[in-house]
Amino acid sequence: MSRLFLVRHGQAGSRYNYDELSDLGHRQARTLGDYFAKEGIHFDAAWVGGLKRQQQTADAVSAAYADAGLPFPAAALNPAWNEFDLDHIYEHLAPVLAEEDPDFRAEYEAMRADVHAAGDDTEADVHRRWTGADVRLVTAWIKGHERYPGESFVAFHQRIAGCRAALAQHARQGDDHNLIVFTSGTPIGIWAALSLDVEDHRAMRLAGVLHNASYTIMRLRPEQLRLHVFNATPHLTGELLTWR
Repeated sequence: MSRLFLVRHGQAGSRYNYDELSDLGHRQARTLGDYFAKEGIHFDAAWVGGLKRQQQTADAVSAAYADAGLPFPAAALNPAWNEFDLDHIYEHLAPVLAEEDPDFRAEYEAMRADVHAAGDDTEADVHRRWTGADVRLVTAWIKGHERYPGESFVAFHQRIAGCRAALAQHARQGDDHNLIVFTSGTPIGIWAALSLDVEDHRAMRLAGVLHNASYTIMRLRPEQLRLHVFNATPHLTGELLTWR
């Protein structure tokens, strides 16, 4: 039964450039790699999503192993592990909600004003927390707003659940492999929920508590998925412990 490590990427940048690690995010990712290497964890295979922040996290862990003189597998690219596209949802659904919902419009305009006021301050509060506009927007997407033209929550959930097929050859009965995937919060939340036989929007509650550069461990068999460790951060303390 293989052990699957699901790693959330390090802290990302501001709302202006979210798909790139912040300076702190790079430190978090390197700290995770140093921890794994110090613990002597050997990984047999690795995968990474197609987003830059996911790939930068994988690169930092790989570099930590190289500096420790330890092997680390080349991460196979699999965009199916990508997070849902919040920028696309904002672009196409926010104008619709602003037209339909006065409360959303007020919160959305307030958030945009806060972003403008923050200027170049990437650590401003508006970049490091979910606002009321974020919550209303994502909730509308999860419920399947009929005027959103992109990937639905249902399709996103199916995409993430379908990633299991790519791991099947490493999950044979009697195998004892360590596998690692570099992905994002919601995919990890979905997999944790699936291990608990939860297959709906409640996965978002699990995703919402995940720390940057945390790891979750699953025990993987062809027909079985068990959650063993969730949102582990023994390598992170002080300012390195963040959610967004």
